[in-house]
Amino acid sequence: MRRRIFLGAGIAAIVGFGVYWWLTEPAAPLADAVTHSAYTPDLANGLVVFNAGGCASCHAVPNQPDRLRLGGGLAIRSPFGTFYAPNISPDKADGIGGWTEAEFVTAVTKGVSPGGQHYFPVLPYTSYAHAKVADIRDLFAYLKTLAPVSGKVRDHDVPFPFNIRRNVGIWKLLFFDDTPFTPDSARSAQWNRGAYLVNSLGHCAECHSPRNFLGGIVAAQRFAGGPNPEGEGWVPNITQKGIGDWNAKDLDYFLKTGQTPDGDSAGGSMVAVIKNTSQLPDADAAAITEYVKSLPPVEGPPRPKKAKKADG
Repeated sequence: MRRRIFLGAGIAAIVGFGVYWWLTEPAAPLADAVTHSAYTPDLANGLVVFNAGGCASCHAVPNQPDRLRLGGGLAIRSPFGTFYAPNISPDKADGIGGWTEAEFVTAVTKGVSPGGQHYFPVLPYTSYAHAKVADIRDLFAYLKTLAPVSGKVRDHDVPFPFNIRRNVGIWKLLFFDDTPFTPDSARSAQWNRGAYLVNSLGHCAECHSPRNFLGGIVAAQRFAGGPNPEGEGWVPNITQKGIGDWNAKDLDYFLKTGQTPDGDSAGGSMVAVIKNTSQLPDADAAAITEYVKSLPPVEGPPRPKKAKKADG
């Protein structure tokens, strides 16, 4: 009897492991990304994608002035550990200089490395997945024009079990929607451009939305702000519940200068974001403004009350 129990348990374990392995299998490389008919990269668009995607915010070498030195190394704290942004310069040994276009598109939109492993979702591929393949191809072409930066970035400091990349496959099943962006025919072209930039390349919801205990965005409170995932401060609500008293000119000016209507200025990681949005074409900034101003009011999570200072 005992032998049958052990045998049954062993078979169940093997079957369970097989199911786990099948469910967590990384997506295959997007080989079709390089099989389209004649294609000439648009480097000007690649620069727009670079700025809209905020690539320099994470991948520029910290503590130096050149935002195009994409050697990585920035520490990104989270409830699951500290991640370090990789080198995405054209360096062939330490960056992405040896990558194919298909490998780059797969990494950015599917979260799978050239070696066939899941990337942790600190890379916002959950948003980039909605981007047009042509835009990501143009970004790759633009990155290849930048100076290579040598130097490997240290490994992530992520404890068990979060350090097991295979588990990210389960996370993707729960939270990763790679449905392409579909324009709303009832809206203007400018609104649709803004919706595309905000929800794909701009990945605004990645910071401006609360997350559950597994790190997935709380869909019902998308854009409603919440605790800073890096552990300090609070990310503001950018629905009409949070910035309803801002007019379009206020928001457009903020995206270009970081200055708020009340005379304050952007702080924290938003400073780096403004460096990106300030370089977008005026038409794209206006499109982002139109879309964000159309977001209905959503109540975000309650902010913790500040502790009262003790009488001294």
